[in-house]
Amino acid sequence: MLGVKSVFGRAATSQRQHLNQSLNRSLNAATIRPFPYASARTARCNSTTPAIPKTGHIEEGPNESLLFIDNIFPLRLSFLIRLTNLPFFADPEKILQKLLKQLHDDQKIPAADPINIAQRALPDSISLQVKQILPRLKEGGAYAKLLHDPKVSPPDIEAALQEYLEKNAPKPWFNPFRSVGSHLVRGRPWLEDLQRYPSQKLKVEFLPASPGAEAAELPEEALYSLFRTYGKLGDIKPQPAGSKDLPKYATLYYGNIRDAIMAKNCMHGFVLPESEGGGKGGTVLKLVYERRTKARFLRDWIMNHPRIFIPIFAAVVASVTVAVFDPVRTFFIKSHVTHTFHLNENRVYSWFQSQLTRANEILSFKRRGGEKAGLSAIWEDRRGDIEQIRTWLMETADTFIVVQGPRGSGKRELVLDEALKGRRNTLHIDCKPIQEARGDSSTISAAARAVGYKPIFSWMNTFSSMIDLAAQGTIGTKTGFSETLDTQLQKIWQNTTNALKEIALEGRTKDDKDSELGDDEYLEAHPERRPVVVIDNFLHKSQEGSIVYDKISEWAAGLTTGNVAHVIFLTTDVSYAKWLSKALPNRVFRQVSLGDCSPEVAKRFVVNQLDADAEGGPKGEKTSLPSETREDLSELDGCIDILGGRLTDLEFLARRIKTGETPNKAVQQIIDQAASEILKMYILDISTSSSNGTTRSWTPEQAWLLIKSLATAPSLRYNELLLSDTFKSSDGALVALEQFELISIVSRNGRPHSIKPGKPVYRAAFQQLVADRVLKARLDLAVLTQLIGIETKAIDKAEAELALLGGLPGQPREVKSRVMWLLAKMQASQGKVEGWEREGKALKEVLAKES
Repeated sequence: MLGVKSVFGRAATSQRQHLNQSLNRSLNAATIRPFPYASARTARCNSTTPAIPKTGHIEEGPNESLLFIDNIFPLRLSFLIRLTNLPFFADPEKILQKLLKQLHDDQKIPAADPINIAQRALPDSISLQVKQILPRLKEGGAYAKLLHDPKVSPPDIEAALQEYLEKNAPKPWFNPFRSVGSHLVRGRPWLEDLQRYPSQKLKVEFLPASPGAEAAELPEEALYSLFRTYGKLGDIKPQPAGSKDLPKYATLYYGNIRDAIMAKNCMHGFVLPESEGGGKGGTVLKLVYERRTKARFLRDWIMNHPRIFIPIFAAVVASVTVAVFDPVRTFFIKSHVTHTFHLNENRVYSWFQSQLTRANEILSFKRRGGEKAGLSAIWEDRRGDIEQIRTWLMETADTFIVVQGPRGSGKRELVLDEALKGRRNTLHIDCKPIQEARGDSSTISAAARAVGYKPIFSWMNTFSSMIDLAAQGTIGTKTGFSETLDTQLQKIWQNTTNALKEIALEGRTKDDKDSELGDDEYLEAHPERRPVVVIDNFLHKSQEGSIVYDKISEWAAGLTTGNVAHVIFLTTDVSYAKWLSKALPNRVFRQVSLGDCSPEVAKRFVVNQLDADAEGGPKGEKTSLPSETREDLSELDGCIDILGGRLTDLEFLARRIKTGETPNKAVQQIIDQAASEILKMYILDISTSSSNGTTRSWTPEQAWLLIKSLATAPSLRYNELLLSDTFKSSDGALVALEQFELISIVSRNGRPHSIKPGKPVYRAAFQQLVADRVLKARLDLAVLTQLIGIETKAIDKAEAELALLGGLPGQPREVKSRVMWLLAKMQASQGKVEGWEREGKALKEVLAKES
């Protein structure tokens, strides 16, 4: 070692100058492939720099050695080289070259200059000429080609460097916990720019040194002695015994990736001679990085135990959903109930709206009141019902309030606009869009919109069902991800209950005189604090499915019994008690029945509607009202008798009169429209299923019999109608026709008593239909054909029984009375058939003569 130091003692001071000049010139000569810092000779050395051949191998001349200096570049820079495959990125190697040159020329931050780090890795006491430096960015190091004295061997140079680095090794700024390392390159490195990146795992392939020779497969001991020099080995795995892969190989696992980089760059292409166990002709070692397969214990456990993991995962997802989304959903429900984000409830907006409306009325000389003025007569007539509902809302009673009446009787306006006027905390739920929704996802979305429940991921229900089905096919059991419509609706109603209870308790403070009461006792003692839930269109199309109404009624029962809120049902179905009693048994419901207005109130309503939008004169001038100037309004009394007191029909009448029609003409138009609707809905377009998929349980003959009977009588006896052959003692058709509003069934003492038209105007429409001779003949003929068919079947049945009795031996005396009864029945049926056939003949003549 002393000899080495004495030989290398000369020109120690000029070493850094040589290195700087060579690096500066190499930085100006950039190449796309592994870019060399090509050095120029100084004045004392006039040889040229050897060029790198296209093969990528570094050729060494006489007295030249190759070192690999590690840890002078961050390994994270390798991600920039991956961008070379993208067309919109410039070559990162050129960019890094410019950056390195700028750092080296500037020298403001020497610790950030990789060349400065490599410079400090070579001791000043050794005289070496650096001929070439080749950075390896993706491996975080560089090759350094050195020219040395011929009296000194490369192993001596490596020993001297190692001794120096043990004491004075620099540490780069990006990796202060690991110093710079350097080793002699023993193999023949290959400078490639392939997409191969450093790894702790090295694959060592054994190749023959010459064609035709045979390579030796090195044992673990030999590999350990060769590669342990570069760092601690974690494991050495030879090629599996049964593997037929060629060439033969072994796998090395280093504990640190920098050690694997040093081993690969120093030992790639190393030829192990025969004397050291390399076989005949020697063995070449080829080193390649391999991605180390990480142990995925968690993933393997999950894949091997799906029956345990999937339910646990479902429970975790459900818990996170409840913890994150439920408070948000409760907030939105509270905002929906309290109308926090409704502009109509904002005082400033309401004031501006009222001022603009007033200015518009003044400028257009219109009378104030609008359409609401027309309803004043209705509300005055129903003031008792309005006050009754308000009184019930101030009482503590665990039962429902039910407002029942035919469609168009003003149920919604009575409750929302009058009874609950000025009440802030109200929730209006319309069952119609929920019931008419098609599919579970649409039903869930409609129910969520009704209460303000969001965010809602209704599409996840279908997706979860698919996952559940796939899991059931693979592991044999359901995962529990999917939820039924029943469960989803239950979650929506439960969140709504929590929001309503929070609203009811919002104004409670510790200073209240009853602050010692619990929440339930407080709400029971203060019914005025409870919100009001209005469930509209209850039992709309209930024949199509009952799950929605079952869930709503159960939820409403929980609200009332828990003193959380008052519940008001609005329905047209007279059989509502059957549904509500299942949710709230042994309770007497508080009911308000709305019918049609009296003729006096109906006339006042129409007159108010006509006068409401009449234009007034300038201020101070009195103008005449339409009700005072129009002479044709004398017809109004007769029109009211025909239309009755149904609000929708009265509004339609008022609108047509405003357009200039006379009351009689307007009523006739309403009657014509009603007659057309009746023909289309109940007689002509009848099939086994309607267009929306609803099964209709009546026949055109049954509907026509009701129309013809109600055209001559204001009402029919319920049980008398069931005795007719057309209805066959079954009330299913009558119930269905009531639900579709052709008729209304009046009850007395809890049982059906009589049948009336579904709307007052229907009686006039029935009379108009019956007055049509062709239509009447056609439908009467259909009824007679049906009756003849019924009696013919009865005759056939009697004949079959007589034939059976006639076959008895000896004609027993006991069957004589039965035979006589059958003969009398056949005679009566035959008489009916003959009479109906005569009537049918006359009807056919009408059809043949008239068009």
